[in-house]
Amino acid sequence: MATIFNQSQGIHMSKESKRKGILAGGNWIVDHVKMIDAYPQRETLANILRLAEGTGGSPYNVLVNLAKMGAAFPLAGAGLVGKDALGAHILADCKRHKIDARLIQTTSAAPTSYTDVMTEVADGRRTFFHCRGANALWDGKSLKFGSSKARIFHLGYLLLLDAMDAPDAVHGTKAAALLAAAQKAGLKTSLDVVSENSDRFNRVVVPSLKHTDYCVINEFEAGKITGFKVRNADNSLDTVALRHAAGALLQMGVRELVVIHFPEGGFARTRDGRDHWQASLNLPAKYIAGTAGAGDAFCAGILYGLHEGWEIQRCLLTAVCAAAAKLSDPTCTGGMKPLKTCLALAQKYKPRRPVASEG
Repeated sequence: MATIFNQSQGIHMSKESKRKGILAGGNWIVDHVKMIDAYPQRETLANILRLAEGTGGSPYNVLVNLAKMGAAFPLAGAGLVGKDALGAHILADCKRHKIDARLIQTTSAAPTSYTDVMTEVADGRRTFFHCRGANALWDGKSLKFGSSKARIFHLGYLLLLDAMDAPDAVHGTKAAALLAAAQKAGLKTSLDVVSENSDRFNRVVVPSLKHTDYCVINEFEAGKITGFKVRNADNSLDTVALRHAAGALLQMGVRELVVIHFPEGGFARTRDGRDHWQASLNLPAKYIAGTAGAGDAFCAGILYGLHEGWEIQRCLLTAVCAAAAKLSDPTCTGGMKPLKTCLALAQKYKPRRPVASEG
C-alpha cells in the first residue's frame, strides 16, 4: 500500500484509494443508564430519577459516534452478541446507522453483554455493574483481513475481552495476534483498553503495543501500562510524567501515534517525538448530563481525523469537541451531533486555559 510520510506530524498517511473505512471490533454492550440522586453506602437506598438505554463498548460507541458525526467513509463492526432481545437491538441499531454488521456474530452460549450505569445527577460521576456475556467468548477468528477494504482496524477494550486477553504462544496474547494479522493485511491498527484497577496491564496490554499504529487511551490507563504517576497528590495533571508515559508507550512498540485523553483535554506524541496539546472545552456544570462514553467520543474524533489525513492538532480539537457533544447526554452516544455542530461548540464554550505548552 502506498503511503507518504508527513514530516511535520510524523504520521503515515495512506494514499491508497482502494482502502477506505473503519472496522471496529471488541465489546458490544447495551448500557442501562440510571440517573441517581447519590451513590449509596452499602445497605442504604438511592433514588433512581431517570432511566435511559444506550450503546456501550468501544466499537459500538465509536462507530455510532462516527455515523452521527456524518463520516462519509464505510463503517463496519465485528464481535459477538447473544441470540436475545439485546443482541437483536444492537444489530438493528447498526442497520439504522448504516454500520455493516456482517462480522457481528450471534451465540446461544452467553447473553448479550450489558452494563448498569449508575450516574449521579450532581456531577455526572458514574459507577458500572457489568455483565461480560458474549463479549468474553469473542476470539476474532471470523475476521479475514485479507478481504477487508478498511483503512483502520480499531480494537477495544483489552482487559474486558476474555478470549482476546488469553495467552498466545507467538504474539503474547490473542489480541496481539489479531492486530498483527490486521497489519500484515495492510490495515492501520488502533487500540483502546478499559480502566481496570489491576496488575494485568503488563501481561495483557503490552504484547499488543508492538502491533498498534495508534494507541488512544486515558491518563489512568497510560499510567497503569507504563508505571508513571500522571496525577499529582492534589489530583492535578503531571504533564511531565504524561509526556514520559507517552514516550514509554512508543518505546514499548506503538508504531506511529500515542494519544492520551483526560478531563482537562488531550495530548498526542508522534513517533518522531513531536508533542501536541489540546485543552477541553469550558463547559458549564449544568451542561454535563453524564461522563460515560466521553473517552470513546474522543477516540471517534481522533479516528475520524486520522482516516481523513488531518493534522494532529485538528484531530485533537475534533476529539475534544466530540467529547463535549457527548457530555450533553447521559448515554454514551445520545449527545453526538454532526461534525459541524460539534466543532461549533468550541466557538460557544471556548477551550480551557492550555494544559501545557508545546515543546
